[in-house]
Amino acid sequence: MIDAVRLDVDGGLATLRLDGSHGNAINDVLVGGLSGRIREIGRDPGVRGVMLASAGRLFSPGLDLRELTTYDRPAMDAFLGRFSRCMLALYTLPLPVVAAINGHAIAGGCVLGMLADWRVLARGALIGLNEVKVGVPLPWWVAQVLREAVAGHRLEEICLLGRNYADDEALACGLAHELAEPGKAEDLARERLAEFAGRDTRALGVTKIYLRHAAVARIEAEDERRRGDFLESWFSPPTQERIRAIVEGLGRR
Repeated sequence: MIDAVRLDVDGGLATLRLDGSHGNAINDVLVGGLSGRIREIGRDPGVRGVMLASAGRLFSPGLDLRELTTYDRPAMDAFLGRFSRCMLALYTLPLPVVAAINGHAIAGGCVLGMLADWRVLARGALIGLNEVKVGVPLPWWVAQVLREAVAGHRLEEICLLGRNYADDEALACGLAHELAEPGKAEDLARERLAEFAGRDTRALGVTKIYLRHAAVARIEAEDERRRGDFLESWFSPPTQERIRAIVEGLGRR
């Protein structure tokens, strides 16, 4: 599984590079790989910061619908639990995390980026959440992360209308912090990560914990109980029909 996420450490700065199937679609292999790499980083006292990046043209298109449509309800419930635990581990990592979003980051791909402290988006790359369009609610933990990360007056637009954003619009609503020219997102992300990592590691880590405490408390208190809301929508006949149509479209590409 760890082959789906490569880890390189250079001068105390780690790069977590998504290199999974279907353009880094989020499935059990990718989640398992990311979980394993986060544990490796946690065991290395020499790491002072992390860049989240991707191989290929996409950052991530979100959930791997081709795989997840084969899951029954218990299997899907178990997957959602693994996914949320992995994402919470990344969100609470007491190190600076900068995302180099070099290509489209849609739905779960956008969520991956939102877990970072700083997001560098390549010009022309789309970022957004389309879950409601597909027919599922945002998972509870995603909603809590977004409440802390994006401009409050844009939450309804981002979450309920499911629009995709690029360039200055992505900056304006808080889905990105900086823009980079195509092919330069990683260069700018490394530069910004070095700036974060130049701060006192413990002071930065404690401050980050304080900033995210409220969201983490809400997630830990309610996430498992709220998972059924997602499952009810996921397995509803209209949503299953939409998902099948999407998967069929993917198969024709």
